[in-house]
Formats: sequence, C-alpha cells, structure tokens
Amino acid sequence: MKTWHEIRRFPFAVRLLLVNQLGVNTGFYLLVPYLATHLTDHLGLSAAVVGVVLGVRNLSQQGLFIVGGSAADRLGARGVIIAGCALRTVGFGLFALGDSLAVLLAASVLSGLAGALFNPAVRAYLAQEAGERKAEAFALFNVFATTGALIGPLLGSALLLAGFRASALTAAAIFAVLTVAQALVLPSRDVAPSERGVLGDWREVLGNRAFLAFALAMVGMFTLENQLYLLLPEGARRATGWDGAAGLVFLVGTLANLALQMRITRTLKSRGDSARWIAVGLAVTGLAFLPPLVDSPLAVLLSALLLYLGLMIASPFVMALIPRFGRPELTGTYFGVFYVVSGIAAAAGSAGVGWAMDTGERLPWLCCAALGLASAAGMARLHRSGALPAETERSLV
Repeated sequence: MKTWHEIRRFPFAVRLLLVNQLGVNTGFYLLVPYLATHLTDHLGLSAAVVGVVLGVRNLSQQGLFIVGGSAADRLGARGVIIAGCALRTVGFGLFALGDSLAVLLAASVLSGLAGALFNPAVRAYLAQEAGERKAEAFALFNVFATTGALIGPLLGSALLLAGFRASALTAAAIFAVLTVAQALVLPSRDVAPSERGVLGDWREVLGNRAFLAFALAMVGMFTLENQLYLLLPEGARRATGWDGAAGLVFLVGTLANLALQMRITRTLKSRGDSARWIAVGLAVTGLAFLPPLVDSPLAVLLSALLLYLGLMIASPFVMALIPRFGRPELTGTYFGVFYVVSGIAAAAGSAGVGWAMDTGERLPWLCCAALGLASAAGMARLHRSGALPAETERSLV
C-alpha cells in the first residue's frame, strides 16, 4: 500500500513511464533469453554465427547510447522514447518472421538501436519530471523493471509451447502497444535550444573529469550486476546439480526488490548524503560474492540476496546523481555517456569473470568481491574529495 501511495504522488508522466518500463522488460525478457536456443536448435546456425547475431545487438545498443541521449536532449525525450519502442516492435517482428542471416542481422541492429534510443531518453524524462524526488522515482523504476524481468521469462517459457514465433510476435505486440500508448498520452515537453553542435555537447560531457571519474567508479556495480546472468546462475547449478536452481536466483532478487526497494530508498535518503550510500551499496555488492566460497546451495542464494540488496541501496542514488553533473539541457547526453561506459565495463568484466570461471572455482568469486570493494573505495574517495555535485534534493519526510 505504501508503494502504491508513493506512485500516486508522482506526476502522470512518471507513472506512465513506470508502466512503460514494466512492459519493456516483460517484452524483452520474454524473447531474448530464448533467442540463442532458437537460432541454434531451430534455424541450425553455428555457435559462431549466433555469437555474431547477438553481438551485433549488444554493439548496436551499447555503442549508440550517446546518440540516443543526444537525440533526447535535442529532439525531446518523448519522441525518442516513441521511436525506440517502434524500432523494437519492428526488430522483434523480424525475429519472428525471418530466418535468413540478413534478416536476423537487421533484427539485431534495430532491436539494439531501439534500446540505445529509449534507455537514456526514459531516464532523462524521468529525472526531469521527478524534480526533487529523483531517488524515489528511480527506486520505483527499479521495482517495475525487476517485476517485468521476472514476468517476461515466465511468459516466454509458456509461449514457447506454441513455438518461438508466438513468443516473438507477442513481444513485438507488447512494444507496439507501448508505442501507441506513449504517442497518445505521454505529455510533450519543450526542448531548450542548444547553442552548440552535437560534438560540442559531447566534448562538454567528456571533458567533465568528475563525471568520468564517477562513471569509472561505477564499473564495479554494472559488472557485478551482470553476474546475475553469468556467475550466480552457474554457481547455483553447480551447488545443487539442478538446472532450475538458476531461476531461484531471480526469484529471490525479485521478491526482495518488491518488498524492500522503496523502504530502503526512503530510509537512506533521510539519513545523509546519497553519495555515502552509493559507496555502501557498492561495498555490499562486493561482499555478496564471499558466501559462495563456502560450498553450499544456501550460500549462493545468500550471495544473490546481498547483491540485490547492494544494488537496491546504490542504484536509485546513482541515477539521481547523474543529472546533477551538468546542465539540465544535457541530461540525456550524460545518461548516454554513462551507459556507454557501463556497457563497455560490463562486457569486459564479464569476459574477465568468464576467464576466471575456466581457471578455478573460487577465483571468479574473489575477483568480483575485489572489484566491488574497489569501486566502493573509489566512490568514497570521490565523496571525501568533494568532486561530486552538491546534494540538492531534500530528504523525504
């Protein structure tokens, strides 16, 4: 009931974007987790070709976040959000209807570009509409996103009984509905004219040393969050000998997120500078990888719970802090650059963790713990040195 009351206190546009993110994650996770299996088992593609198809999607998204962010600043976040949802509709529709490599690559590019457009645009719009309550808005955003990430795979596994095409068409239909909904009811906002070119905006953001130091300090958070899809599921399977144990990792995290996210954010926001809590959250994500050093199924679930807890502590304050580094007119660009850095970090970090998994059973857990604690130390140093923007949001009372 408190969460529902919190939602009702936000402007209509914020509430619409929360529902939009639920739909986005539902549609995405309905399809993408099963895509590799479809490409290999149903279409008979080699592992190398599947890697190219999936890699093109990731590269299209991660490499173009800055383009999506700049588009949101210059054209308006509303139009970019709508365009992103429309492109994802087409991309997922191509996955359903095409089986040639050219069509699959086109689907990958379009679906990746879609994410590059609406991810920074949605966050820029949300930050602007939430005003002084950015942390609470992003906390709710996490709740809706996590719920969609749980519903999507469950719905996808059921739809697979009717075939992959049914799953892909359903995912495309979800994004089509979201596109129409945003076009019809998402309020339009005036865009401040820019006095510089796009390259000038990029130079301004990339020249902000404090922001770049902050983005690099967050490398640990995104790399460790990515282990929810690599190290933790594999650890759960090894500890139990049951493939279905990987699903328990997501179930534990989703239930914890639904129950605790808003309580954590409200409590911490009223108790000091948010930068301090970001450092604490990063430290918790690092410590989360120590329990599996003890060979026990419960240790892996405890690891998942601690990792989600650390992310719940840090993530809303991270998202709320990003717009404060620069001019409001460049909010989308700041989010775009931030996600380019985090995407590269997550890819490189996951490759390193994968190498460690092949080398020894305990090494990857130790590496992740060290990375999380190093990121926490980096964030704490930025906080102590006064490099971060001054706190401007009032505590929730």
